[in-house]
Order: sequence, then structure tokens, then C-alpha cells
Amino acid sequence: MEHIISVLVENKFGVLARVAGLFSARGYNIESLSVAPTLDPTTSMITIVTIGDDRIIEQIMKQLNKVVEVLKVIDLTETKFLDRETALIKVHTKLEHRDEAIRIADIFRAKIVDSSATTYTIEITGDVGKVEALIRLLQPLGIKELIRTGRIAIARENAHTEAPSREPALLKA
Repeated sequence: MEHIISVLVENKFGVLARVAGLFSARGYNIESLSVAPTLDPTTSMITIVTIGDDRIIEQIMKQLNKVVEVLKVIDLTETKFLDRETALIKVHTKLEHRDEAIRIADIFRAKIVDSSATTYTIEITGDVGKVEALIRLLQPLGIKELIRTGRIAIARENAHTEAPSREPALLKA
């Protein structure tokens, strides 16, 4: 089963290498990896997508928590979360296929960010299903090059089920 693990770490030299090394040393595969600083420049968030059964994921979580620079580890798969990735797709566009490439990009709310006489470069951001669906539709046109960012994810806030209270002054009006 696929798991998305969010790891808050100190933003220090070599931390990413230690986290990635932990996976390789134990033979766990990283399907996707994304790293960026948080609002606090002294910390970074690492988003790791990996595959494993409950025993393997538990082992990964324990090992990550042993890394000194790791501040917090969350398996987002156990919560409600939002995930996104961005892809840049360079497509061959013969004259007769240019309108079709534009139409497909429009369907997915993707953007053509560069063009030449023979190619379009299309940018898409969305969940994995949306990105892969666009790729499948563009394949018959001829994909020349494809770059994906890797997934990022964030836990959703709990839904607020109570109606907001009104200020007494608003009730009089």
C-alpha cells in the first residue's frame, strides 16, 4: 500500500542524505520525494511517497524518528490530506495536432507555457490521477519529454460542523 510520509526536519546540511540513506540502507524504495523550507527558515518539510505493508511503514516511521534532525513524522495516509504534483510535458505538435493539444490542455486546466514550431510544453498541477490522465491523452500526439516534481501533501483541518455564532449586534439587524 502506498503511504505519504511528511517529515519536518531541521534545515541543516546532510539531513536529506541521512533520511534518503535510511531508506536505501534497509531496501525501502522512495517513489517520490519533495523537499522545501517551511515558513520557519530553520526547518524544511520532506514529503516521501513509499510503498509497504504496515510492518514496513512502522519500521520506516521508527527509523525516521531516530534521526536527530527529524522534528516530526506523520503518515498522512492515516489522515485526511490534500496532495498535488506538477508536471511539465513537452509534446510533439505537428500542424494537424496543435489544436488537439490545446483542447486536451484546456480540459485539464493545464497551461501551455512554451511553444516552438514543433512542440508545446504543457504545465499541469493536480492530484496524481489528473496528471496521469493528461499524460495518457497526450501520448498519441507524441511526448518528447516529461518532468514531474514529486508529490507534496498537507493534512486537512478537521471540518467545522457547528454553525458560526453570530454577534449580538448582527442578530438585531
